[in-house]
Amino acid sequence: MRVLVTGGTGFTGAALARRLAKVGHDVVILDTKEGIHLDDLRGLGADVHFGSVTDPAAVDEAMDGVEVVHHVAAAFREIGKSDEHYHGVNVTGTRVMLEAAERHRIRKFIHCSTCGVHGDVEDPPAAEDAPIAPSDYYQRTKWLGELEVQRFSERGLDTVILRPCAIYGPGDPGRFRMLFQQVANGRFPMFGPGTVQYHALFIDNFISAFELAMEQERGSGGTYLVADEECLSIEQLVREVARAMQLSVKIVHLPLLPLVVAGHVVEKVCRPFGVFPPIFPRRVDWYRQNRAFDIGRAKRDLGYRPPVSLREGLERTEAWYREQGFLEGGRD
Repeated sequence: MRVLVTGGTGFTGAALARRLAKVGHDVVILDTKEGIHLDDLRGLGADVHFGSVTDPAAVDEAMDGVEVVHHVAAAFREIGKSDEHYHGVNVTGTRVMLEAAERHRIRKFIHCSTCGVHGDVEDPPAAEDAPIAPSDYYQRTKWLGELEVQRFSERGLDTVILRPCAIYGPGDPGRFRMLFQQVANGRFPMFGPGTVQYHALFIDNFISAFELAMEQERGSGGTYLVADEECLSIEQLVREVARAMQLSVKIVHLPLLPLVVAGHVVEKVCRPFGVFPPIFPRRVDWYRQNRAFDIGRAKRDLGYRPPVSLREGLERTEAWYREQGFLEGGRD
């Protein structure tokens, strides 16, 4: 079928578009930038459109003849952008997409949200009905975007909302890169006790959830947390990364409060200059917020079974980082 992936040149969108093209779908991509995966995607026959999800004309052009929409595009950790920018992309842009989906009689609209709408989980593991408690503007606008999807679902559009946990894997130069690099140094600074829970999501596992959600009537109108099978503490995660890299690592515990203060100060100093801060509140939250989730609903309704284990996912990610030259040094 003809399938549209918004944000299709980014990490998650490109992985999804690549999988869909390889299994025979006619893939259309809408994104504002080229990204590092563009040549590969075009080589697989993807029809790439450059434009914003906030532009109705660009959306209509990309959606022409499409049966299923995967709405992955989002404003995420962009430095020097106003709160209005996040709202424009994550809320208004989602509404523009939904309105177009109605006009084009789209068979299914699959929306990528985030587990972050739950904020710091007080009683882990959290299910989909856990309190909504976003802790920053990104998470708050992603929740507002979900409300738009729910509104159109009530009007008759067939929708599925996916709330992924911390996505990682080959193709992503960002989220886990610093974690691997710090482990490669042999010493890992752990601010706080390192006992907060963290739930990762290997990219291939997430893509399998998108594919399942495409099926007729499967998960229709539902919201689903998506994660790997295993959840562990952040100190355990560091040790698993070291094991995947065949390295030993010394974890050095440090007080958390000075880092929390520094995160807020550094972000405020860097923001007027458009400089990406080396430390900011969302990064500090990794050391202090519980992110453990129950994926039972996705298993029951979507038939979701994460095929890649944490160990295999970390090993494949390390291999890609080494291929890209992101990691230096040998193994123990």
